[in-house]
Amino acid sequence: MIGSPKPVLESILGAADLAQKIPEIEGVPSGVEGLDELFYTVVQERGKPVVKPLGGLPRRAAVHVTGTSDTGKSLFAEQYALAQAARGEGAVFVTVETPAPFVDAGLEQRRLAMGLGRDVLEGVTLVDAASHGELREDLPTLFATLDAAFEATGARHLVVDSLTGLYEAREMTARLIVRKVYLYAKEKDVTAVFTSQKRSSHEELSAEAAGGYAVSHILDATIVLAKRLVMTQAQSKLWGVPLGEVVRFLRIDGCRLSGHDTKTHYLELLPEGLLRVGPPIGASSSDA
Repeated sequence: MIGSPKPVLESILGAADLAQKIPEIEGVPSGVEGLDELFYTVVQERGKPVVKPLGGLPRRAAVHVTGTSDTGKSLFAEQYALAQAARGEGAVFVTVETPAPFVDAGLEQRRLAMGLGRDVLEGVTLVDAASHGELREDLPTLFATLDAAFEATGARHLVVDSLTGLYEAREMTARLIVRKVYLYAKEKDVTAVFTSQKRSSHEELSAEAAGGYAVSHILDATIVLAKRLVMTQAQSKLWGVPLGEVVRFLRIDGCRLSGHDTKTHYLELLPEGLLRVGPPIGASSSDA
């Protein structure tokens, strides 16, 4: 006869006890102009709740950045990594799609555009999963490699570009893989940015990505990037962009660790190759 299941008593936790151990939420500057003020925190002043800007992504969050091809996901990842290196906190950057030397070339361009010194690159450690298939195919090997990178550098941030490459051609495993990567980031007590790709059939401004909604369900926050080609006079008038040009958008789909802006914002791709968040769609010039 099979014995009765045993309760996992260590899983039963009091919310009041945990609250005393959790550090206060603070903002981590993203490196993307216009984004940091779109996350909020609530404080009590004179016994009343007051909403204030958080000043960045929530510390220790695992942030999902998703979009179709060429919407700025890798630019976001590079700007974030360089911003953390410039602040002295360092980032371990797992490149799953592009071999490390080419990512380094992109980081150099972003560094110049952001006005940062050459020494800032010393704060970014690349893990080349694009060139080493065992890192993409075997999570224990990836985690052991990341352990070595974090131990050597003391970095406080993790970037993976992209999560989709870890379950390519096996999207049924996406939920399992994403959960393991998420828990690894929590174990390391780092703030993480994970990019993922959308399929052409996905609604552009939804949180859905390759692997379905599993990625956004598991991770702490989702930022959606999108773009549209302006093809009609109505679109041109609505978005204030000439016919034939591309208009870009950013929307924070959700964040369980803090409050956030819920509007869809214009997203600029500057000539120097940096992302900048603009005003919300429909804002008047006086609001911008």
